[in-house]
Amino acid sequence: MKGTNLGEFEELVLLTIAALVSDAYSVAICDELEKYTGRSAKLGVVHAVLNRLEEKGLVKSQLGESTSARGGKRKRYYEVTHAGKVALLKAKEIREALWRIIPGFNLEGSL
Repeated sequence: MKGTNLGEFEELVLLTIAALVSDAYSVAICDELEKYTGRSAKLGVVHAVLNRLEEKGLVKSQLGESTSARGGKRKRYYEVTHAGKVALLKAKEIREALWRIIPGFNLEGSL
């Protein structure tokens, strides 16, 4: 069914949200993506992916409290839904199954 598979960047964003737990807002997500992937994560692109993931029901969001440090602006926090967890586990299983059938590759070894 259309819209249930994750693209690479969607998967990375979803994994980052899961890793950040209760501190998953757009700027923190960008920072973590850059830290772990070594590539720049543009805020606008991350926002577009967050919107898409929310439309697919893979994440949900809520506004946090306003702070004076942000000029009264509230952060939007993201959380992985049950459907998002299922999608991540499915993606992981598919990747692991494919890795297992590649001759000469050992999943237990390092790069």
